[in-house]
Formats: sequence, C-alpha cells, structure tokens
Amino acid sequence: MFPKFLFPALACLALSSCGIVDYSELKEGEFTGSLFVMWVGEGSSSGGDGKFVYVPSKAKPLTFTRKATDGTIRTIKPELMYTDGGSIPKGGQLFKGFSPWGYAPAYMVHDWIFVARHCLNDDRPEPSHKPYADMTFQESANIIGEAIKTLIDSGNVDENQVAPRIIAGVVAGPISYDRWIAKNECLGERVTPQHKAEVDAFLARKQGDFSPRFDKAVDGRTRRTPPATFVAEISF
Repeated sequence: MFPKFLFPALACLALSSCGIVDYSELKEGEFTGSLFVMWVGEGSSSGGDGKFVYVPSKAKPLTFTRKATDGTIRTIKPELMYTDGGSIPKGGQLFKGFSPWGYAPAYMVHDWIFVARHCLNDDRPEPSHKPYADMTFQESANIIGEAIKTLIDSGNVDENQVAPRIIAGVVAGPISYDRWIAKNECLGERVTPQHKAEVDAFLARKQGDFSPRFDKAVDGRTRRTPPATFVAEISF
C-alpha cells in the first residue's frame, strides 16, 4: 500500500509541470439525460477499474452544456465508446475524491472529447466528432473541471476542496497532452462489433432483468452470453 503522503506529493509534482486550470474561476454548466456503463473485460493494471463500454441513452442521452469564461456555450454529448472511468492510478484510488467512478459523468465527457480528437488527428472523423475540431487542449482540461464543479454544486457528489483541482490540473499536464496529439489511435478505440452486439443484446432484454444467460455455442459448449454486464445508470 502506498504511504498516505505519496499520492498527494506526486499530484503536486505533476501540477508543477502542468498547464493552468483555475478551478475557482470555472463556471458551472448543466448535465441532462442519463448514462449507463457495461463491463466488458479486465482493464489495465495501471489505472481505472476495468474495461467498460459507455452506452448513451437513446431516449435521454447524457449531455453537458457549458458556459465558458468567454461566454461561448458548447454542448457535449458522448457517444458509444470504451472507458475506464477516471484513469486514476491504483494507489490514488485510496483517497477521497479519486474513485474512477466518483465523477463518472465528467469522465465520460472528457473521454468522448479525446475519442473525437484521436479520430480527427487520424483524418477519420465521424459526423459526431467534427464539432470538436476547433477545441483546444486547454479547453478540454477546463471542461472536466467545469463538469466536476457542476456535479458538486448541484449536490450530486460531496464537496471536495482537493480532488477536483488536482484532477483538472493533471488533465492539463504533459501526459494528457501527449494523448491529445497522439495519432493512429482512432481505429483501436472504436467499439468492436462483438461488444456492440453484446450491448444491443442487453438493451433488447426486459428492463430490470440483469440475470446472466447461458446458451449453447457453435462448438457445443455452454457459454454465458452476453459477457457484458450492466454496472450502473445515472440520470439527471
């Protein structure tokens, strides 16, 4: 187990080499709609909490509307994508406010912006990616801070004086920037046909029936289908 002082110390060190996000000056936005995520496999050992698919609601898609400091308004609506929630290092998850799912809607917004950026970088944008073509890296960092502030100010999560500032600062840092400019990422980040089928199969089942199904596969073995497992739904 990491010593209690280690993660805050590392976070402060990271912030010293980061871009600047003045959390106190960020404006509260608005979340509407709902989201849910489904577990589809084991994630990375370095962070997060497994491999998940974010599934937008067809009836009430999750939407974050922000009002930037310059008065411009931008609406962000994440689409189907892979996510691990907040990519919080395992040691950091021991501290209050650093759960991979504590600020889940904010993380979905931020993840979607990066999915769009990677496809734009690779000249493979889908129509849903194109509205983000003019978004800057600094703006992407501001947005996660605004989204977290919205969750706190609206009473959806507890007040925390430390975590939002560290998270907003770290996502403005050099590691995040390297991810922002990365190329050859778009195709690998697209949800596979298999996982899309698993999501569709789940959505087609009776609402509230989350019990596993076991079916005969082509090779005669009995296998659980679909492997995707419902995790949580959040509505605003």
